[in-house]
Amino acid sequence: MERILIIEDEEKIARFIELELKYEGYEVEKAFNGRDGLELATTQPFDLVLLDVMLPALNGLEVLRRIRKASDLPVILLTARDAVVDKVTGLDGGADDYITKPFAIEELLARIRATLRKKAAVNVVKTSSELSAGTLRLDPIRREVQVDGSLLDLTKREFDLLNYLLENKNIVVTRETLLQHIWGYDFSGGTNAVDVYIRYLRAKIEEPFGLKLLHTVRGVGYVIKDE
Repeated sequence: MERILIIEDEEKIARFIELELKYEGYEVEKAFNGRDGLELATTQPFDLVLLDVMLPALNGLEVLRRIRKASDLPVILLTARDAVVDKVTGLDGGADDYITKPFAIEELLARIRATLRKKAAVNVVKTSSELSAGTLRLDPIRREVQVDGSLLDLTKREFDLLNYLLENKNIVVTRETLLQHIWGYDFSGGTNAVDVYIRYLRAKIEEPFGLKLLHTVRGVGYVIKDE
């Protein structure tokens, strides 16, 4: 069951939205000022935040900015302001959507469903695309590599080589195959280039973290195995 946080200082509006959301099957929490709302949004698990812009203690745009520093939690802004500049400010600040008061509850519910679908689709892409071995994580979309949560600085060639080996995890890949896929068919530097870059990867991935993921198959090539 999806959990939604309402941050809205007008208690009647917050209560009305809460009842409608609960009727639709969502779990709901409420906060009536920006500071309390930010505390909830950054310390408890929610699937979406409905955030009023004009809030006491901490305005909605500042709450949004601080949420974005901590996570990509979906946020829909609720506001009486309908000026284009306000909408642009909210969206540029990281809001996923923007709805102007007064609004029809059916439209709000539709926007919530659309935002949650978008979040689910992004999570599927992230989950299906991430490659891993032991505590090593590689994100081919962001082109990021982490070991034990530490971000590594890899060159493009190192990243591409690691990515290809992870795509073929537990399969021995020959030096010739690696040359063709990473360096290109017309590369004339010899298979020694593969050995050199494997040493580079070991120096960055294995040695600092005490791992043994890159295995040499003598006379053939290399394979990545879970530690």
